[in-house]
Amino acid sequence: MFVIVGWLIVMACVFGVFIAHGGNIHVVLHALPFELITIGGATAGAFVANNQMKVIKSSMKGLGTCFKGSKYTKARYMDLLALMYDILQKARKEGLMAIEKDVEDPHSSEIFKKHGAVGSDHHVTEFITDYLRMMVSGNLNAHEIESLMDSEIDTHHAEEHAAVAALQRVAGGLPAFGIVAAVLGVVNTMGSVGQPPAVLGGMIASALVGTFLGILLAYAFAEPLAGLLEQKVEEAGKEFQCIKTTLLASMQGYNPATAIEFGRKVLFSTERPTFGELETFVKKK
Repeated sequence: MFVIVGWLIVMACVFGVFIAHGGNIHVVLHALPFELITIGGATAGAFVANNQMKVIKSSMKGLGTCFKGSKYTKARYMDLLALMYDILQKARKEGLMAIEKDVEDPHSSEIFKKHGAVGSDHHVTEFITDYLRMMVSGNLNAHEIESLMDSEIDTHHAEEHAAVAALQRVAGGLPAFGIVAAVLGVVNTMGSVGQPPAVLGGMIASALVGTFLGILLAYAFAEPLAGLLEQKVEEAGKEFQCIKTTLLASMQGYNPATAIEFGRKVLFSTERPTFGELETFVKKK
């Protein structure tokens, strides 16, 4: 939503001021379709040539998330920490072997079903159960599991960041493709030097629209999208950090209530529940 609002502000300021100063918007509109096809087509071709299919798919998926609100809310984190509390409390009371069925088949687990917002999330469920399974097996210590968690989180971050880097390269290339379109316009103009000055002036103006459009698309559209996607990647990584911190605290001997407090502390302040809010929520659950 805010992306569209930002773009509307950009368009209103750029074209509104241009028209207010007496600019002929018809010249821009006349050249716009041709310049858009040239710049957009060249950019799309370069994007495909520069990226593997998995990065292209990830970029398209990431662009979709840019137009949606964040799912990483305070309510989601409270549900996640309550899930962690419930499963660690069960393990503490009944022993680690008691959560074996929950770990092996989380979709049938009453604990995971109870916290549907996160319990039904494939990535979150897989991350939690993989490391709970290691805890149940008892073959790895806390430092070894922490190292594995860090490696997995880094891998996840690198995969997601590939889409960000791809969009940043698009933003970097758009001004250059705008120049290409402008040069082609100038070449077209030079081939029509016998035309009246008014006609030549219109052709030169159309050519310059290419440079303008490339810069506008780069810094008002592509670059902001890349920046927003990067923020969403960092936000997604924070959830895994929360799970990691909670599980490691439990492995080091802290009780479930203290372990989820460790997890709460790593959250961003804008989504972090207070101690009292989390305690009340966990007791209700």
